[in-house]
Amino acid sequence: MKIKFECPSCLINRACVESEKAIADPFLRLETLLSTFTAIAIHATVDVTPAYLGTIRDRTIKRVSRNPDPFREDKRASNEAALKSVPQARDYVLDGVDQSQRFRRACLVSIVGNAFEFGIKGYHFEYESIPRLIEAAEDDIAIDHISEIETMARRSSKMLLLADNAGEIAFDSILIEQLRQMGISVTVAVKAAPISNDATMEDAVEVGISDLANRVITTGTDSVGLLLEECSAEFLAEYERAELIIAKGMAHYETLSELKLARPHALMFKAKCSPIASNLGVPLGKNVAILARPEFRGDSEINLYNSQSFT
Repeated sequence: MKIKFECPSCLINRACVESEKAIADPFLRLETLLSTFTAIAIHATVDVTPAYLGTIRDRTIKRVSRNPDPFREDKRASNEAALKSVPQARDYVLDGVDQSQRFRRACLVSIVGNAFEFGIKGYHFEYESIPRLIEAAEDDIAIDHISEIETMARRSSKMLLLADNAGEIAFDSILIEQLRQMGISVTVAVKAAPISNDATMEDAVEVGISDLANRVITTGTDSVGLLLEECSAEFLAEYERAELIIAKGMAHYETLSELKLARPHALMFKAKCSPIASNLGVPLGKNVAILARPEFRGDSEINLYNSQSFT
């Protein structure tokens, strides 16, 4: 998805939030923010994705503030809060009457985890809301391709999960458990270095993903979303071998929907901003689970909710 009219103000809002977290000195904080404005302006065109500009923004903030991980404390708090809610989420999944329902519920709670987000203009998240979001998961999904994703998963022996946020990754662990029980080998890819509140190897270890997945690797870069041209050879080899990719979060949707996909992708996230909600034709704040088939070619003008490429 290419940048929309509303995206620059959201990128700047996030820059303000992140600069404040990155550095306490008022002068250096302002210097960081102004440098970020300049970097966004230099790279902004109508043909880029919001995730690409988000990558430029976050790297600039880290460099100028000399803080390699501005969201470090938020990520720790997110992991801690998520782990407290994981037992409720796991009970909800395990109460499923059969494996298909358990897989469905595992997808739903994995998407609930995508609520862990900070700094999106107009979006507010509180840790205390997670139990309610789990209870409402079945009613909150607006694009529901979970049965198609299950069918594709059962045809696959090797899958790759592209992780998104800290905290969220704890809920992904429940989905990984179900996939492993289905006899599927699961590799999880996290970011190679801190970027925004995205999960890194440290987060994967903290929430126990490293003990559940067959393998945990990094993308080889710190990009927001997936910028394949920056990824490591190790990651690209794993990406090529996977028979199904589960991509969590809006940034993965933004970047992957601009690529010609060579294999099926399950895109799972909460539509937390109006450009993405509008692009998908869903109400703001709703959850989506989209099966993107190889013949799909992303286009910001396509209403994916009605696209036969996903059904």
